[in-house]
Amino acid sequence: MATSQLIARQLQDTALRYFLEVVRCGSISEASARLNVASSAISRHIAQLEALLGVSLFDRHARGMVPNAAGELLAVHALRSAHDAERIVGEVQALQGMQRGRVRIATTEGFSLEFLPRLISEFVTQHPGIQFHLGVHPPAESTRRILLGDADIGLVMSRGAEKDIKVEHIQPSPVRAVMRPTHPLVRFKQISLRQLTAYPLALPEQDTTVRQLFDIACHRQRLQIEPVLTSRYIAGLLGFLRHSKLGITICGEISVREQIERGELVSMPLKDRGLDLRNIEVQTLVGRTLSRTSQTFLDYLKVQLTRPR
Repeated sequence: MATSQLIARQLQDTALRYFLEVVRCGSISEASARLNVASSAISRHIAQLEALLGVSLFDRHARGMVPNAAGELLAVHALRSAHDAERIVGEVQALQGMQRGRVRIATTEGFSLEFLPRLISEFVTQHPGIQFHLGVHPPAESTRRILLGDADIGLVMSRGAEKDIKVEHIQPSPVRAVMRPTHPLVRFKQISLRQLTAYPLALPEQDTTVRQLFDIACHRQRLQIEPVLTSRYIAGLLGFLRHSKLGITICGEISVREQIERGELVSMPLKDRGLDLRNIEVQTLVGRTLSRTSQTFLDYLKVQLTRPR
């Protein structure tokens, strides 16, 4: 057997799986915890891979391990192999009429509150036996999970393109003011940021896209905004509204679509310039063929995102 063929066969074993987990985690210790495998065993297998290929695969730092050019190339190979295996399993399962299958979604908190759980519930009612995993992360991490193959579909807020990410669907998601139906401002068709300053505000933290657009618009108008509550979690911001008759928060419409339809909240358009500069993106990995189950849910998701409101 040729040397290259021998190396290729050896790259299919456990060492490759351990290597990929270290790439995902950024450290051997974290990979050890996730795999429930001793750190020494993972280190040994990676050393064997490096000896087999004759190159180092990682740049090793005090805070972890980052794949170098050779490591990134091997990671692409490993992910492609894993994706091909998943696709074949999905195609075999598809012969059973979608009675089995698994869909992995990476998303942000706003979509995970009620929008995606409702869609998943409706989908499994139509297709019993399908399983879902819903991972909730910051937008950049959700996209990273797609790139690493840890998720099939990503649903995030985005302000720019990402390399190796296929945008399956995109639609605007302007910043809106959210309040109770009894709030004094609901009598207007649209409101301004200046009108919000008279009421207690609950705002997301400054590293979120919705808060960044809000702050830029306020700065442009020289408005001084002092929120009474700041939180990374939209669930906490919406909880504040349940207990504050005059409270207001900001988010996209889809994050509160179900609450609006139940009459619990109202979403008001803001007329200030620059609050529409972000989009909802449905993401998959460039070059990856989704299983029939994942593709069917992806199509359903796109329809639900654009359904009339």
